[in-house]
Amino acid sequence: MKKKRTVLFTGAGGSVAPALIKRLQDNGYRVIAADIDRYAVGLYLADVGVISVRGDSPDFIKVMKDICEEEKVDVLITGVDEELIPSFELEKNNIVVLLPNQKFVSTCLDKYALMKALDSQGIPIPETRLAESGPGDISYPLVVKPRRGRGSRGLGILNRKAELHSFIEQSPYKTDELIIQECIHGLEYTVSVVLWRDGEIQAVVPKEVICKRGITKLAVTRHNQRINQLCYEIQEKLHADGPFNVQLIIDKNTGKPYPIEINPRFSTTISLTIASGIDELIGLTKQALDGRKSYDFGDWKEGVVLLRQNQDQFITENKFNQKKIINKGNYFGTS
Repeated sequence: MKKKRTVLFTGAGGSVAPALIKRLQDNGYRVIAADIDRYAVGLYLADVGVISVRGDSPDFIKVMKDICEEEKVDVLITGVDEELIPSFELEKNNIVVLLPNQKFVSTCLDKYALMKALDSQGIPIPETRLAESGPGDISYPLVVKPRRGRGSRGLGILNRKAELHSFIEQSPYKTDELIIQECIHGLEYTVSVVLWRDGEIQAVVPKEVICKRGITKLAVTRHNQRINQLCYEIQEKLHADGPFNVQLIIDKNTGKPYPIEINPRFSTTISLTIASGIDELIGLTKQALDGRKSYDFGDWKEGVVLLRQNQDQFITENKFNQKKIINKGNYFGTS
């Protein structure tokens, strides 16, 4: 019998983790799920669950290497920002890290550095400044957010100078850790860009955001040629060479798309990308292991709506009690 390929999936407590773990299993992969939370649901749905450590822990790389060696891991899939850069260490152990290249990841994780990089390549961006320099000629309302962060944490849309001063004073971030950005008025999109190491984009799936509360709750797939052109230009100029997600605003007056962030990984709306017909999870995993010709992406459907909700998972008590959970994170200690 042919040995199953093994995928290490981290962030097993995430909103889309259960569905992605099951999809990998249904396509013949053995899944090791890792999370810092002993009761992350994905730990109990995967073939093996591992209590891990935070991505910014000095023990993270050692723990990941131990898991990969013990469980004979072939591929790492992570959606946890703090884990992205240190995860590249696993490439030295011949583990496929399913991310864009490291330089692109590093640039995207610093939103100010990203805006500078896009601007230097002639890609239109909202006017962006460090908060320590003040708003300059950026008119109100304006956006303030951390240079590093995710899920709209620490973000504010401010209408006047007094609000800006109050927001910055109360923020846990220093002024050089915050950026001030022009507020573009229009429709927000989250876009899956599907490609691997040969650098050729195989699919672009724009999704109009209908409702967002930290993460996208409702969205719908829409064809948009200007978004396609923007994504191709980002790849051409910045060379992601791996899956990434563009968050952008379509200016309501000009129809021009302005990128506001890029997530250098799979997005939480990957489920909608898959539902529309582009299975970037399975397709890129297979291509990463077996080469570009091992999987062909087809077309995708417009007008598919994501309605995100919590879905309860059920297993027997015996399975829960007998589940193999490996404690690499000293969960019951100080961690």
